[in-house]
Amino acid sequence: MAIVQAKTISFHSHHHPQLLPSSPTASTSSFVHGQLKSPAWKNHRKCLRISCTYEDDYLIDAPVSEGDGFSFFGGKYSDGSSPADEWFKQGKIVKAVTVSGSGETAKDPIFGLDLGSASQADEIFRWFCVESGNADNHTVLLIHGFPSQAYSFRRVLPVLSKNYHAIAFDWLGFGFSEKPQPGYGFDYTLDEYVASLESFVNEIANDKVSLVVQGYFSPVVVKYASKHKDKLKDLILLNPPLTAKHANLPSTLSIFSNFLLGEIFSQDPLRASDKALTSCGPYQMKEDDAMVYRSPYLSSGSSGFALTAISRGMKKQLKQYVEEMRTILMDKSWKIPTTVCWGQRDRWLNYDGVEDFCNDSKHELIELPMAGHHVQEDSGEELGKVISEIFRKRRLIG
Repeated sequence: MAIVQAKTISFHSHHHPQLLPSSPTASTSSFVHGQLKSPAWKNHRKCLRISCTYEDDYLIDAPVSEGDGFSFFGGKYSDGSSPADEWFKQGKIVKAVTVSGSGETAKDPIFGLDLGSASQADEIFRWFCVESGNADNHTVLLIHGFPSQAYSFRRVLPVLSKNYHAIAFDWLGFGFSEKPQPGYGFDYTLDEYVASLESFVNEIANDKVSLVVQGYFSPVVVKYASKHKDKLKDLILLNPPLTAKHANLPSTLSIFSNFLLGEIFSQDPLRASDKALTSCGPYQMKEDDAMVYRSPYLSSGSSGFALTAISRGMKKQLKQYVEEMRTILMDKSWKIPTTVCWGQRDRWLNYDGVEDFCNDSKHELIELPMAGHHVQEDSGEELGKVISEIFRKRRLIG
Protein backbone atom coordinates (compact mmCIF):
# COMPACT_ATOMS: atom_id res chain seq x y z
CA MET A 1 0.00 0.00 0.00
CA ALA A 2 1.42 3.30 -1.02
CA ILE A 3 0.74 6.47 0.94
CA VAL A 4 0.69 9.60 -1.12
CA GLN A 5 0.41 13.12 0.22
CA ALA A 6 -1.38 15.34 -2.23
CA LYS A 7 0.25 18.64 -3.05
CA THR A 8 -1.58 21.55 -1.50
CA ILE A 9 -2.72 24.62 -3.36
CA SER A 10 -4.15 27.99 -2.34
CA PHE A 11 -7.87 28.39 -1.95
CA HIS A 12 -8.28 32.14 -1.98
CA SER A 13 -11.61 31.89 -3.77
CA HIS A 14 -13.58 30.03 -1.10
CA HIS A 15 -11.96 30.29 2.33
CA HIS A 16 -13.54 33.24 4.09
CA PRO A 17 -14.37 33.94 7.74
CA GLN A 18 -17.60 32.32 8.78
CA LEU A 19 -20.39 34.77 9.54
CA LEU A 20 -23.86 34.15 10.81
CA PRO A 21 -26.36 35.33 8.22
CA SER A 22 -28.16 38.60 8.73
CA SER A 23 -30.98 37.61 6.42
CA PRO A 24 -30.98 34.03 5.16
CA THR A 25 -33.29 33.84 2.19
CA ALA A 26 -34.01 31.08 -0.23
CA SER A 27 -35.96 30.86 -3.43
CA THR A 28 -37.74 27.67 -4.24
CA SER A 29 -38.33 25.94 -7.54
CA SER A 30 -40.85 23.30 -8.40
CA PHE A 31 -40.84 20.05 -10.33
CA VAL A 32 -43.36 20.01 -13.21
CA HIS A 33 -43.40 16.89 -15.39
CA GLY A 34 -39.69 16.32 -14.74
CA GLN A 35 -38.76 19.90 -15.73
CA LEU A 36 -37.17 22.54 -13.54
CA LYS A 37 -39.37 25.61 -13.25
CA SER A 38 -39.07 28.84 -11.33
CA PRO A 39 -41.99 29.60 -9.03
CA ALA A 40 -44.79 31.04 -11.11
CA TRP A 41 -46.41 32.71 -8.11
CA LYS A 42 -43.71 35.33 -8.06
CA ASN A 43 -44.93 36.71 -11.35
CA HIS A 44 -48.56 37.21 -10.47
CA ARG A 45 -48.92 37.37 -6.73
CA LYS A 46 -48.01 40.39 -4.67
CA CYS A 47 -46.23 39.29 -1.52
CA LEU A 48 -46.85 40.86 1.86
CA ARG A 49 -43.80 42.64 3.21
CA ILE A 50 -43.26 43.47 6.85
CA SER A 51 -40.70 45.78 8.35
CA CYS A 52 -38.12 44.33 10.67
CA THR A 53 -34.61 44.93 11.94
CA TYR A 54 -33.07 43.22 8.90
CA GLU A 55 -32.22 45.18 5.79
CA ASP A 56 -34.04 42.86 3.39
CA ASP A 57 -37.78 42.23 3.20
CA TYR A 58 -39.43 39.07 4.39
CA LEU A 59 -42.00 37.53 2.09
CA ILE A 60 -44.30 35.69 4.41
CA ASP A 61 -47.25 34.65 2.26
CA ALA A 62 -45.68 32.00 0.03
CA PRO A 63 -48.43 29.54 -0.94
CA VAL A 64 -48.50 25.96 0.32
CA SER A 65 -47.67 24.70 -3.17
CA GLU A 66 -44.18 26.16 -2.81
CA GLY A 67 -43.38 24.01 0.21
CA ASP A 68 -45.15 21.27 2.10
CA GLY A 69 -47.25 23.53 4.28
CA PHE A 70 -45.52 22.38 7.45
CA SER A 71 -42.29 23.51 9.04
CA PHE A 72 -41.38 24.35 12.61
CA PHE A 73 -38.79 26.89 11.49
CA GLY A 74 -40.75 28.52 8.68
CA GLY A 75 -39.62 29.46 5.19
CA LYS A 76 -38.29 32.82 4.04
CA TYR A 77 -38.65 33.70 0.41
CA SER A 78 -37.03 36.35 -1.76
CA ASP A 79 -38.34 37.89 -4.94
CA GLY A 80 -34.84 37.81 -6.45
CA SER A 81 -32.76 34.95 -7.84
CA SER A 82 -30.75 33.08 -5.21
CA PRO A 83 -27.63 30.88 -5.41
CA ALA A 84 -29.93 27.90 -4.86
CA ASP A 85 -31.91 28.88 -7.97
CA GLU A 86 -28.74 29.10 -10.04
CA TRP A 87 -27.54 25.67 -8.91
CA PHE A 88 -30.98 24.19 -9.49
CA LYS A 89 -31.03 25.47 -13.07
CA GLN A 90 -27.83 23.54 -13.82
CA GLY A 91 -29.42 20.20 -12.97
CA LYS A 92 -32.07 17.84 -14.19
CA ILE A 93 -34.50 15.34 -12.74
CA VAL A 94 -33.97 11.60 -13.10
CA LYS A 95 -36.77 9.23 -12.12
CA ALA A 96 -35.65 6.04 -10.42
CA VAL A 97 -36.95 3.63 -7.74
CA THR A 98 -40.61 2.65 -7.85
CA VAL A 99 -42.62 3.84 -4.87
CA SER A 100 -43.88 0.94 -2.76
CA GLY A 101 -45.99 2.81 -0.20
CA SER A 102 -49.61 2.38 0.72
CA GLY A 103 -50.78 5.23 -1.49
CA GLU A 104 -52.16 7.13 1.49
CA THR A 105 -51.59 10.87 1.95
CA ALA A 106 -48.36 11.51 3.87
CA LYS A 107 -48.73 13.21 7.25
CA ASP A 108 -46.24 14.88 9.55
CA PRO A 109 -44.99 12.65 12.41
CA ILE A 110 -45.90 15.06 15.23
CA PHE A 111 -49.42 16.37 14.74
CA GLY A 112 -50.65 14.12 11.95
CA LEU A 113 -51.26 17.03 9.59
CA ASP A 114 -51.50 16.37 5.86
CA LEU A 115 -48.26 17.38 4.15
CA GLY A 116 -48.20 19.29 0.89
CA SER A 117 -47.25 18.05 -2.56
CA ALA A 118 -43.49 18.34 -1.89
CA SER A 119 -43.77 15.47 0.61
CA GLN A 120 -46.16 13.28 -1.40
CA ALA A 121 -44.48 10.50 -3.38
CA ASP A 122 -45.33 9.97 -7.04
CA GLU A 123 -45.16 6.56 -8.72
CA ILE A 124 -41.37 6.88 -9.16
CA PHE A 125 -39.02 8.92 -6.97
CA ARG A 126 -37.34 11.97 -8.47
CA TRP A 127 -33.60 12.47 -8.10
CA PHE A 128 -31.81 15.75 -8.73
CA CYS A 129 -28.43 15.56 -10.45
CA VAL A 130 -25.94 17.84 -12.17
CA GLU A 131 -23.77 16.47 -14.97
CA SER A 132 -20.74 17.91 -16.68
CA GLY A 133 -18.53 16.78 -19.54
CA ASN A 134 -19.03 14.74 -22.71
CA ALA A 135 -21.62 12.00 -22.24
CA ASP A 136 -19.57 9.75 -24.55
CA ASN A 137 -16.69 9.72 -22.03
CA HIS A 138 -16.38 7.35 -19.09
CA THR A 139 -18.96 8.14 -16.38
CA VAL A 140 -17.85 9.13 -12.88
CA LEU A 141 -20.53 9.32 -10.17
CA LEU A 142 -19.84 11.76 -7.34
CA ILE A 143 -21.77 10.69 -4.25
CA HIS A 144 -22.11 13.04 -1.29
CA GLY A 145 -22.06 12.00 2.33
CA PHE A 146 -24.31 12.53 5.32
CA PRO A 147 -25.44 15.25 5.61
CA SER A 148 -24.58 17.12 2.43
CA GLN A 149 -25.68 17.66 -1.16
CA ALA A 150 -24.44 17.24 -4.71
CA TYR A 151 -23.59 20.94 -4.47
CA SER A 152 -20.54 19.98 -2.41
CA PHE A 153 -18.90 18.69 -5.63
CA ARG A 154 -19.37 21.98 -7.54
CA ARG A 155 -15.60 22.56 -7.74
CA VAL A 156 -14.81 18.94 -8.58
CA LEU A 157 -17.19 18.74 -11.55
CA PRO A 158 -15.36 21.25 -13.81
CA VAL A 159 -12.02 19.51 -13.27
CA LEU A 160 -13.33 16.03 -14.08
CA SER A 161 -15.44 17.23 -17.01
CA LYS A 162 -12.30 17.81 -19.09
CA ASN A 163 -11.85 14.07 -19.60
CA TYR A 164 -14.87 12.38 -18.06
CA HIS A 165 -18.65 12.47 -17.90
CA ALA A 166 -19.11 13.51 -14.27
CA ILE A 167 -22.45 13.32 -12.47
CA ALA A 168 -23.19 14.53 -8.93
CA PHE A 169 -26.59 13.66 -7.48
CA ASP A 170 -28.61 14.24 -4.32
CA TRP A 171 -29.60 11.16 -2.37
CA LEU A 172 -33.30 10.75 -1.64
CA GLY A 173 -33.98 12.94 1.39
CA PHE A 174 -31.28 15.46 0.54
CA GLY A 175 -30.88 18.63 -1.48
CA PHE A 176 -33.36 18.87 -4.34
CA SER A 177 -34.17 15.18 -4.67
CA GLU A 178 -37.49 13.85 -3.44
CA LYS A 179 -38.03 13.61 0.33
CA PRO A 180 -40.83 11.13 0.95
CA GLN A 181 -42.27 11.04 4.43
CA PRO A 182 -41.07 7.89 6.29
CA GLY A 183 -43.72 5.21 6.14
CA TYR A 184 -45.03 6.38 2.77
CA GLY A 185 -42.80 4.59 0.28
CA PHE A 186 -39.30 5.04 1.73
CA ASP A 187 -38.11 4.63 5.32
CA TYR A 188 -34.49 5.79 4.87
CA THR A 189 -32.87 2.54 5.98
CA LEU A 190 -29.38 1.79 4.67
CA ASP A 191 -30.74 -1.31 2.95
CA GLU A 192 -33.17 0.87 1.02
CA TYR A 193 -30.37 3.20 0.02
CA VAL A 194 -28.39 0.27 -1.42
CA ALA A 195 -31.40 -0.80 -3.49
CA SER A 196 -32.19 2.75 -4.59
CA LEU A 197 -28.60 3.33 -5.73
CA GLU A 198 -28.87 0.25 -7.94
CA SER A 199 -31.98 1.65 -9.58
CA PHE A 200 -30.44 5.10 -10.06
CA VAL A 201 -27.19 3.80 -11.59
CA ASN A 202 -29.11 1.57 -13.98
CA GLU A 203 -31.16 4.57 -15.05
CA ILE A 204 -28.25 6.87 -15.90
CA ALA A 205 -25.47 4.55 -17.10
CA ASN A 206 -25.41 1.57 -19.43
CA ASP A 207 -21.67 0.91 -19.22
CA LYS A 208 -19.26 0.59 -16.32
CA VAL A 209 -18.90 3.56 -13.98
CA SER A 210 -16.40 4.85 -11.45
CA LEU A 211 -17.75 5.75 -8.02
CA VAL A 212 -16.45 8.49 -5.73
CA VAL A 213 -18.24 8.53 -2.37
CA GLN A 214 -17.71 10.61 0.75
CA GLY A 215 -18.23 9.96 4.43
CA TYR A 216 -20.99 7.97 6.08
CA PHE A 217 -22.58 6.81 2.83
CA SER A 218 -19.38 4.93 1.91
CA PRO A 219 -20.53 1.64 3.51
CA VAL A 220 -23.76 1.85 1.50
CA VAL A 221 -21.86 2.31 -1.76
CA VAL A 222 -19.37 -0.46 -0.95
CA LYS A 223 -22.23 -2.88 -0.27
CA TYR A 224 -23.77 -1.90 -3.61
CA ALA A 225 -20.39 -2.38 -5.30
CA SER A 226 -19.99 -5.84 -3.79
CA LYS A 227 -23.25 -6.89 -5.45
CA HIS A 228 -22.49 -5.26 -8.81
CA LYS A 229 -18.78 -5.71 -9.43
CA ASP A 230 -19.40 -6.03 -13.14
CA LYS A 231 -20.78 -2.47 -13.14
CA LEU A 232 -17.74 -0.80 -11.57
CA LYS A 233 -14.39 0.27 -12.95
CA ASP A 234 -12.96 2.16 -9.96
CA LEU A 235 -13.88 3.06 -6.39
CA ILE A 236 -12.63 6.09 -4.46
CA LEU A 237 -13.59 6.58 -0.81
CA LEU A 238 -13.34 10.05 0.77
CA ASN A 239 -12.95 9.93 4.56
CA PRO A 240 -15.03 6.75 4.98
CA PRO A 241 -15.77 5.26 8.42
CA LEU A 242 -13.21 2.47 8.42
CA THR A 243 -12.74 1.55 12.10
CA ALA A 244 -14.99 0.46 14.94
CA LYS A 245 -14.68 3.93 16.49
CA HIS A 246 -15.96 5.44 13.26
CA ALA A 247 -19.22 3.48 13.52
CA ASN A 248 -20.82 5.97 15.91
CA LEU A 249 -22.30 9.20 14.62
CA PRO A 250 -20.85 12.41 16.11
CA SER A 251 -23.12 14.27 18.51
CA THR A 252 -23.75 16.95 15.87
CA LEU A 253 -25.59 14.32 13.81
CA SER A 254 -26.84 11.85 16.41
CA ILE A 255 -28.91 14.58 18.06
CA PHE A 256 -31.29 14.40 15.10
CA SER A 257 -32.10 10.79 16.03
CA ASN A 258 -33.49 11.75 19.44
CA PHE A 259 -37.21 11.36 19.97
CA LEU A 260 -39.12 14.62 19.42
CA LEU A 261 -35.97 16.70 19.91
CA GLY A 262 -34.74 15.38 16.58
CA GLU A 263 -37.90 16.49 14.81
CA ILE A 264 -37.55 19.98 16.28
CA PHE A 265 -33.82 20.51 15.70
CA SER A 266 -33.98 19.13 12.16
CA GLN A 267 -36.27 22.02 11.20
CA ASP A 268 -33.57 24.59 11.99
CA PRO A 269 -31.54 25.26 8.80
CA LEU A 270 -28.59 26.64 10.76
CA ARG A 271 -28.31 23.48 12.82
CA ALA A 272 -29.24 21.04 10.04
CA SER A 273 -26.95 22.46 7.35
CA ASP A 274 -24.49 25.13 8.54
CA LYS A 275 -23.40 23.51 11.78
CA ALA A 276 -23.31 20.01 10.29
CA LEU A 277 -20.96 21.18 7.54
CA THR A 278 -18.68 23.47 9.53
CA SER A 279 -18.22 21.45 12.72
CA CYS A 280 -16.36 18.55 11.10
CA GLY A 281 -13.31 20.29 9.64
CA PRO A 282 -11.75 23.60 8.60
CA TYR A 283 -14.48 24.46 6.11
CA GLN A 284 -15.68 28.06 6.47
CA MET A 285 -18.92 28.58 4.63
CA LYS A 286 -19.59 31.60 2.43
CA GLU A 287 -23.09 33.05 2.62
CA ASP A 288 -23.90 32.19 -1.00
CA ASP A 289 -23.00 28.55 -0.39
CA ALA A 290 -24.92 28.48 2.88
CA MET A 291 -28.05 29.64 1.07
CA VAL A 292 -27.92 26.60 -1.21
CA TYR A 293 -27.57 24.18 1.69
CA ARG A 294 -30.31 25.88 3.71
CA SER A 295 -32.77 26.18 0.86
CA PRO A 296 -34.40 22.70 1.21
CA TYR A 297 -34.91 23.27 4.95
CA LEU A 298 -36.33 26.75 4.46
CA SER A 299 -38.83 25.70 1.84
CA SER A 300 -40.08 22.40 3.25
CA GLY A 301 -40.43 20.65 6.57
CA SER A 302 -39.98 17.35 4.73
CA SER A 303 -36.21 17.99 4.57
CA GLY A 304 -35.99 18.01 8.35
CA PHE A 305 -38.18 14.94 8.78
CA ALA A 306 -36.02 13.08 6.27
CA LEU A 307 -32.87 14.13 8.17
CA THR A 308 -34.33 12.73 11.38
CA ALA A 309 -35.26 9.44 9.71
CA ILE A 310 -31.82 9.07 8.12
CA SER A 311 -30.10 9.76 11.45
CA ARG A 312 -32.15 7.03 13.11
CA GLY A 313 -31.41 4.63 10.27
CA MET A 314 -27.69 5.35 10.56
CA LYS A 315 -27.77 4.90 14.32
CA LYS A 316 -29.35 1.45 13.94
CA GLN A 317 -27.34 0.09 11.03
CA LEU A 318 -24.06 1.99 10.70
CA LYS A 319 -22.02 -0.35 12.91
CA GLN A 320 -23.15 -3.40 10.94
CA TYR A 321 -22.47 -1.67 7.62
CA VAL A 322 -18.99 -0.53 8.67
CA GLU A 323 -18.08 -4.09 9.68
CA GLU A 324 -19.40 -5.41 6.36
CA MET A 325 -17.44 -2.78 4.45
CA ARG A 326 -14.21 -3.72 6.21
CA THR A 327 -14.81 -7.40 5.41
CA ILE A 328 -15.55 -6.68 1.75
CA LEU A 329 -12.52 -4.45 1.23
CA MET A 330 -10.18 -6.84 3.07
CA ASP A 331 -11.33 -9.86 1.07
CA LYS A 332 -8.67 -11.13 -1.34
CA SER A 333 -11.34 -11.65 -3.98
CA TRP A 334 -12.02 -7.89 -4.09
CA LYS A 335 -10.54 -6.85 -7.44
CA ILE A 336 -12.04 -3.40 -7.97
CA PRO A 337 -9.22 -0.80 -7.84
CA THR A 338 -9.87 1.09 -4.62
CA THR A 339 -8.31 4.26 -3.21
CA VAL A 340 -8.90 5.97 0.12
CA CYS A 341 -8.47 9.75 0.11
CA TRP A 342 -8.23 11.17 3.61
CA GLY A 343 -8.64 14.79 4.73
CA GLN A 344 -6.36 14.90 7.74
CA ARG A 345 -8.24 17.68 9.51
CA ASP A 346 -11.38 15.59 9.97
CA ARG A 347 -12.90 16.38 13.38
CA TRP A 348 -15.45 13.55 13.23
CA LEU A 349 -13.38 10.54 12.14
CA ASN A 350 -10.02 9.95 13.80
CA TYR A 351 -7.08 9.02 11.56
CA ASP A 352 -5.96 6.27 13.97
CA GLY A 353 -6.30 2.90 12.26
CA VAL A 354 -6.82 4.27 8.75
CA GLU A 355 -3.23 3.72 7.61
CA ASP A 356 -3.15 0.23 9.16
CA PHE A 357 -6.35 -0.70 7.34
CA CYS A 358 -4.99 0.45 3.99
CA ASN A 359 -1.74 -1.42 4.61
CA ASP A 360 -3.55 -4.64 5.46
CA SER A 361 -6.04 -4.36 2.58
CA LYS A 362 -3.37 -3.14 0.12
CA HIS A 363 -5.49 -0.18 -0.98
CA GLU A 364 -3.81 3.07 -1.90
CA LEU A 365 -4.04 5.88 0.66
CA ILE A 366 -3.81 9.52 -0.40
CA GLU A 367 -3.63 12.16 2.32
CA LEU A 368 -4.94 15.69 1.88
CA PRO A 369 -3.40 17.72 4.74
CA MET A 370 -5.62 20.81 4.46
CA ALA A 371 -8.99 19.05 4.10
CA GLY A 372 -11.45 17.91 6.75
CA HIS A 373 -14.32 15.41 6.70
CA HIS A 374 -16.03 16.98 3.67
CA VAL A 375 -12.95 16.79 1.46
CA GLN A 376 -14.76 18.09 -1.61
CA GLU A 377 -15.74 21.28 0.23
CA ASP A 378 -12.34 22.04 1.73
CA SER A 379 -10.21 21.13 -1.29
CA GLY A 380 -12.53 20.72 -4.26
CA GLU A 381 -10.21 21.66 -7.10
CA GLU A 382 -7.33 19.73 -5.58
CA LEU A 383 -9.54 16.68 -5.11
CA GLY A 384 -10.62 16.88 -8.75
CA LYS A 385 -6.98 16.77 -9.82
CA VAL A 386 -6.24 13.89 -7.44
CA ILE A 387 -9.15 11.86 -8.83
CA SER A 388 -8.08 12.57 -12.42
CA GLU A 389 -4.53 11.46 -11.64
CA ILE A 390 -5.76 8.24 -10.00
CA PHE A 391 -7.74 7.38 -13.12
CA ARG A 392 -4.86 8.32 -15.44
CA LYS A 393 -2.39 6.05 -13.63
CA ARG A 394 -4.82 3.14 -13.59
CA ARG A 395 -5.48 3.46 -17.31
CA LEU A 396 -1.74 3.41 -17.99
CA ILE A 397 -1.28 0.32 -15.83
CA GLY A 398 -4.38 -1.37 -17.21
